[in-house]
Amino acid sequence: MSHRVEIKKVAPDAMKAFGPLYQYVGACGLDRALIDMLFMRISQINGCAYCVDLHWRDAMKAGDDARKFNSIITWREAPFFSERERAALNWAESLTLVADTGAPDTDYEEMKAHFSEKEIADVTVVIALMNAMNRLGIGQRLAPAIKVAS
Repeated sequence: MSHRVEIKKVAPDAMKAFGPLYQYVGACGLDRALIDMLFMRISQINGCAYCVDLHWRDAMKAGDDARKFNSIITWREAPFFSERERAALNWAESLTLVADTGAPDTDYEEMKAHFSEKEIADVTVVIALMNAMNRLGIGQRLAPAIKVAS
C-alpha cells in the first residue's frame, strides 16, 4: 500500500478542530454507551477498521457488555437492544447511508417517539462526527495496532 498523507502531521489544526465537538458530544447528556454504540455501528457500515477497533476497546474499558457490542452489527435481530437504542441505530444507518435512504420521515418519526428534540439534534451530531472521522481514517488508511506476542 502506498503512503498516504498523515493529516495529524500536515494539518494538525484541522484535527484539533474536532476536539471541541468531541467535548460537546461527551457532555451533551446522551448516555456514553449509546454514543459508543453509534460510533461502532457507523464505523462498521463505513468499513473503518481503525474506528471499529478503537470504539470496541473504549466500550470494553468502560465495562459495557461485550456480547451486546459484538451484536451491534445484527442489532435488528439481536434481543439485547432497547427500542430507544434501536431508533438511534436506525437513524445512524439512515444518515450514514443518506445517498441511498434520503433520511425518510419514518426514520425521523421513530426518533421522535424515543428522543427529545435536543437529543435528536445530539444523536445527529454524533452521527455526523463519526462519519467525518471515518472518512479521515479510511482516507489515511489507518489500521488498528497489532500487538505482537513476546
